[in-house]
Amino acid sequence: MSWSSVGLAALDHPFFLHAVLAGGAIAVAAGLTGYFLVLRAQIFTGDALSHTAFTGALAALALGWDLRIGLFAATIGVALLLGVLGRRSRADDVTIGSAFSWILGLGVFFLTLYTTTRSTANGNAGVSVLFGSIFGLSASAAWTAVLIALVVCAAVLALARPLLFASLDEAVAAARGLPVRLLGLAFLALVGACAAEATQAVGSLLLLGLLAAPAGAAQRLTDSPYRALALSAVLALGEMWAGLALGYAVPSVPPSFGIMAAATVVYGLTFLPRPSGRRGRAVRALA
Repeated sequence: MSWSSVGLAALDHPFFLHAVLAGGAIAVAAGLTGYFLVLRAQIFTGDALSHTAFTGALAALALGWDLRIGLFAATIGVALLLGVLGRRSRADDVTIGSAFSWILGLGVFFLTLYTTTRSTANGNAGVSVLFGSIFGLSASAAWTAVLIALVVCAAVLALARPLLFASLDEAVAAARGLPVRLLGLAFLALVGACAAEATQAVGSLLLLGLLAAPAGAAQRLTDSPYRALALSAVLALGEMWAGLALGYAVPSVPPSFGIMAAATVVYGLTFLPRPSGRRGRAVRALA
């Protein structure tokens, strides 16, 4: 069976259309926010949110709430907390490892509480949060994901110029009167919202890859900040759709794995020698 015939067959299934619609919007939002995460050296935040998403979602389910309430409350709350702490949040490896283990342990506790106190509950909820359930989205859930992703994209693009200036030279940006700290907090809130919505696509376990891999590849392919920002979004979109196509064509392959496999391959290809040879880091004055 050719890929074209697979694609035509896939479009006949509403679940695949919902996944393409929601996944595409989520990928673009992740590509835009992920670029600034990489540029600002805040990948640690994405790692923290991947742990937090699991615990927040399971806490909401254990309390009988919609899991999105827990996802958004936990990821946005932790992102803002890290922003408020600033440099003080850069603890040693032992502290970070202990905190992350405690957060995951708390998630397991909520999963156990959920499965033992609710007669209709089962362990599949934890699996869905960890690895995503994008092929299980309803039409309303897909459109909700699109709406949230569009809001995140619009906000990131609105903040792009001042945020880029503050990311490249924070001291000069502050001297020019930019509210650097407020910009950072607003950006982290957007990252938290994006992470919460992206969890249903790739799961909390692989969330960091969706935020970091396309952005890392884009930074290696171009020195222009604005081109890299656009390229990060395009790569994330292409990798999302490629992973969904692979997951549909090969049912034994989870779509989240397909998405991360595509992202990893693209990032790996950026290390191949290029004819141009020279790659530098452009730092522009954007006042």
